[in-house]
Amino acid sequence: MHASQGRSVGLGLALASAFAFGGSGVAAKPLIEAGLDPLHVVWLRVTGAALVMLPVAWRHRALVLRRPALLAGFGLLAVAGVQACYFASISRIPVGVALLVEYLAPALVLGWVRFVQRRQVTRAAAVGVVLAVGGLACVVEVWSGLSFDAVGLLLALGAACCQVGYFVLSDQGGEGEGAADPIGVIAYGLLIGALVLTVVARPWGMKWSVLGGSADMNGSQVPAVLLLCWIVLIATVLAYVTGVISVRRLSPQVAGVVACLEAVLATVFAWVLLGEHLSAPQIVGGAIVLTGAFIAQSAAPKAPKAPKAPKAPKALTTPEAPSAPLPPAAPGGPLPAEGELSPGHSPA
Repeated sequence: MHASQGRSVGLGLALASAFAFGGSGVAAKPLIEAGLDPLHVVWLRVTGAALVMLPVAWRHRALVLRRPALLAGFGLLAVAGVQACYFASISRIPVGVALLVEYLAPALVLGWVRFVQRRQVTRAAAVGVVLAVGGLACVVEVWSGLSFDAVGLLLALGAACCQVGYFVLSDQGGEGEGAADPIGVIAYGLLIGALVLTVVARPWGMKWSVLGGSADMNGSQVPAVLLLCWIVLIATVLAYVTGVISVRRLSPQVAGVVACLEAVLATVFAWVLLGEHLSAPQIVGGAIVLTGAFIAQSAAPKAPKAPKAPKAPKALTTPEAPSAPLPPAAPGGPLPAEGELSPGHSPA
């Protein structure tokens, strides 16, 4: 009963995380179109979330000495890399397309497993990769001569590659006796990402006046600061925290599959709130990408089973001389040999 309730809570948290992440693009794009540089929006998002998570980082300050490489990699790839590439891509291509390209990451993870870690990949996983790539071809409409902005597509693919780093580092961070607390890793990842983005984005040249005005969302004027609060509190802090807790209550594979709904939700949000309509082949291609990601993520190879310990040999008896019961051992005397039982004892 408790396990079933925990799984239901985990599934609800995973859905909440997908919903929160899926709403980041539709809130960021009006700010970008209002005059903010994509990197400045990323810097505001990551820095604001880092400040919110600062008490958590202080609580887990021992991680800085125990796992510095993990924190640095998480900050550079899972935070700064993913967000910068994604936000830069949606400034050039539709939000739904950028997210669908980014969600090639589960298929790329399997490529890492097969060719870098030298582990076997199931046939179903290979089918998932083929479906994801084929669906991507439909999304970008390759028959139209790559009608979408090539730079925007490359940036979205860069976000997918950085997301692979997120999965790999999350897996490594949870291994061994000194496993790092995932929420602490997120807090320091946001702090490190904010420091890196400060150097790259140079926010001192940002158009701060944009935040005091309004941004156009498909004909409706929305306060820019309200959009920023949504990006920081909902699409970053809430999204990361609920996502991490859902992984702990479910499993990385199950939570990862549910997270694929982010692309669907983001496409729906962009359709309703931004008026970004996709053609029929693009919708079909998006469904194929999600199907391929689902199969690839679900077909991750299982860890090999540990070899069974050999059974202890049974004591031999002969028909002519049945074995007599063993006398009780004297205090401090030798214990019965393995496979033999003294009177009054039963197997463990």
